[in-house]
Amino acid sequence: MEKRPFGKTNLQVSVLGFGGAPVGYLKTDYDRAASILNLLLDSGVNLIDTAASYPGSEELIGTAVGHRRKDYVLVSKCGREVPGVTGTDWSAPLIAQTIDRSLRNCKTDRLDVMLLHSCDLATLKNGEAIGALVKARDAGKIRFAGYSGDNEAAAYAATIPDVAVIETSINIADQANIETVLPAARRNNVGVIAKRPVANAAWKDLAQQPGMYQNYARTYTERFQKMNLKLQDLGLKNADWPEVALRFTLSQPGVSTAIIGTTNPDNARSNIRYAQAGPLPPDPVQKIRTAFQNADPNHTWTGQT
Repeated sequence: MEKRPFGKTNLQVSVLGFGGAPVGYLKTDYDRAASILNLLLDSGVNLIDTAASYPGSEELIGTAVGHRRKDYVLVSKCGREVPGVTGTDWSAPLIAQTIDRSLRNCKTDRLDVMLLHSCDLATLKNGEAIGALVKARDAGKIRFAGYSGDNEAAAYAATIPDVAVIETSINIADQANIETVLPAARRNNVGVIAKRPVANAAWKDLAQQPGMYQNYARTYTERFQKMNLKLQDLGLKNADWPEVALRFTLSQPGVSTAIIGTTNPDNARSNIRYAQAGPLPPDPVQKIRTAFQNADPNHTWTGQT
């Protein structure tokens, strides 16, 4: 599994990471989730992403692979009230409590990265939320601070000296952050986690999408249809849309890793194989970029937070 530099953290992360939302929201059977996590770690995947607000996700990860803590970079997210934590959203007391909760849930004494979970630009500029992460970093509870979000807020976050990592939406149907967030991240040596890299399977019928994905999937499906992309036009032999989508995301300069959440071991194996195939050649990448630009000439398709 290819490893890439993770910005100013000086860590090396696998190009494929695990997204912990589905195993929480879909209440995945423990044994099934644990087998997927161990399969990924055994295959060289070394980044696991979760969040305080994903029901049961941190606890499941901590129980399933906490004993392998040295094998992975652990990323979580915080900022809003969650069970067992009180206070105003984005306040320093709430963030401090949430970090302590995440440490307990994940069965670790330190998180590698804690991200603010999609607060708005005004909250970032206020400074209290970032300041709370910095305080936790200086206390040794987290190694690096960062931000998860999109568009103007994410681009601004990448300019904050204490921000080491950005998590943002990048996929075939969500390309705005390629133009705005990635350049800012590259200029400031910020590591980038690409979320939703397979565009919630925008090529599928919406009826096939789990309920937790409906809102994102609907937008991505509508965009994908307007882009009018055909696999045969990309000149890639034996590739299917999941492979094309992931490899497109990994082709974008500045992307450190792309996280995919899955509750299906077969899909996990496929994702490993796709990631090992490497970035797409320049020609299909440009065709996908052109299709997006032609379908959105007025640049109204912003990143989905």
